[in-house]
Parts: sequence; structure tokens; C-alpha cells
Amino acid sequence: MHPLAPLLALAGAVLAISFSSVLIRFSQAPSAVIAFYRMALTTVLLLPWAWREVHRVRRLPPGLRGATVLSGVLLAGHFLTWIASLRYTSVAASVLLVTSHPLYVMAADAWLLRERVPPRRLLGALLALTGVAVVTFAGAGTGDLAAGSRALYGNFLAVAGSWFFAGYILIGRRVRQVLPVMPYTTVVYGVAAAVIALGLLATGTPFGPYPGRELLIFVALAVVPTLGGHTVLNWALEYVPASLVSVSILGEPVGAALLAWLLLGEAPSGVELAGGALTLAGLFIATQSAGRAASPTAGKAPGPAGQDAPPGPSPAR
Repeated sequence: MHPLAPLLALAGAVLAISFSSVLIRFSQAPSAVIAFYRMALTTVLLLPWAWREVHRVRRLPPGLRGATVLSGVLLAGHFLTWIASLRYTSVAASVLLVTSHPLYVMAADAWLLRERVPPRRLLGALLALTGVAVVTFAGAGTGDLAAGSRALYGNFLAVAGSWFFAGYILIGRRVRQVLPVMPYTTVVYGVAAAVIALGLLATGTPFGPYPGRELLIFVALAVVPTLGGHTVLNWALEYVPASLVSVSILGEPVGAALLAWLLLGEAPSGVELAGGALTLAGLFIATQSAGRAASPTAGKAPGPAGQDAPPGPSPAR
């Protein structure tokens, strides 16, 4: 294999993940329906490979089985809130805010493990949180009160999506110590699809029928950002350091904003650019500081703060 192949694959995977928000914007279906079909189709596509290791799932202790189910519930919450946020706020703001989940994982680690936070990591976290605050409240500064309220609501939904994803990462790190990636992600995706389906039934939201254009978007979301993005990221981890993959993931907000500008005509505002620069710089400082303190494990996707995370969807957009 050519030495540049993993790096090119890494760049392609980040680009594939960046298409997620734009594809969602192209869809006219309800947000929860988009989330359901993305999870359900991805589960179906992964099932033939995961089925070979189904015995691993059956051997899980009851506590870890419950944790896996909870992980799927949190992932459902992530997709429901984040996809909904794209109906109210800009792609740039939504993707940036939902990508801030490493901050909340680092905070949980510091609290649960009672570990001392190095000054460099604390500085990075404070910079990133400042950027998150700037982007979150940027919509409230517009002269149009209704538009500002919509953007603010969408920004809070994106932040909630990052909280759900942080919980998913924290639980997944524990379960992934005993369960391989393929059965883990398949079960979690399946649980997420089931939870979202129950919500659709409870609210009377129809599962279909939808026109062929919508079905193509659902399939594209499962294939391009999920399989073509996250699966390739995990493949690349066998050949490049986890810290490099962790940094490359920070390119998703940039890629999504550029694609939204080119394909949707949605240029980020000056405030979003400033807040985004602060957030990405802070995340870079914090994750690199943590990455030096942790020893990456081959074959495991880098979790937030440079720690091992479930090598499934990371990030799950």
C-alpha cells in the first residue's frame, strides 16, 4: 500500500462526514423521520458483518447489556436534537456546536475520575467554551427578533445534541473494552432506530410513503457520512496515529460550512466565523494536550480528549 493512501482516505472520510448536514437540509421529511431511516438503513447494511459476532453480544453481563441499550437511547437523542437544529439555525453553527462534545467528555472525566486538569487542557477548554457561547448566542444579536429566536432555539438543540453524544461516548468507551466495533455499533444503531420509531408512533408521524428523492437522501445519509465516513476513519486508525484522526475530525465543521456555502448559498456570519475559530482552536489545544497524556490504541477510534472511544460513529453525524 502506498504510504499516502491512509492520509488520502482520512481526508475523504472527513469530507464524507461533512456532507451529512447538507444532505439533511436537502430533505423535506420531518427531522425524526430522517433520523429513523438513517439509523435503520445503517443497521441493515452492517447486520451481515455484525451477525458473525452476535455471540459476543449474548455473552455480555446484564450490566453491560443495559449500558449498550442506554448508549443507543443517547444516540437517538443526539440525532433527534441535532437534525432538528438544522431546521432552525445555520449549518455552520449547528455542526460546530454539536462537535463541541469533547468539552463535556473532558469535564465528566475530570469529575468522575477526580483527575487534575493540566493548565494547557484547561486553557483549551475555556477557549472552546467561549467560542461555543459566542456561536450559541450569535443568532440573538440579529435585528429580526423572530429569526434570532429561531436561531437561538436551533443552537440550543445542537448543544443538546453534543450532550447526548458525550454520554454515548462515555458509555461506549466502557462497553467497547469487551465488545468489538461491528456488533457494538450495529446494536447501538438498532436501538437508536427502535427508540426513534417508538417516538414516531407515539406522535403519529407517518413513516411514509416518501418520494424517491427522499429515499435517495436517506440512503445517501447511511452510505456517505456513516459508512463512507466513519467506517473509513476506523480503517485509517490501523495505519495512522489516533491523535491524527482526532485532529482531522475537527475539519468537519469547516467542511460542512464550505459545502453549505457552495451548495446552499449559506455563508457563515462574521460572529460564527469568530466563535468557530475560538472553538476549533480550543478543541485542538485541549485534545492534543490530552492526547500526549494518553497512549492511543490501534484499531480504536479516538474519543474526545484523545481517549479511546467506540470506533463506530465518531463523530456521529
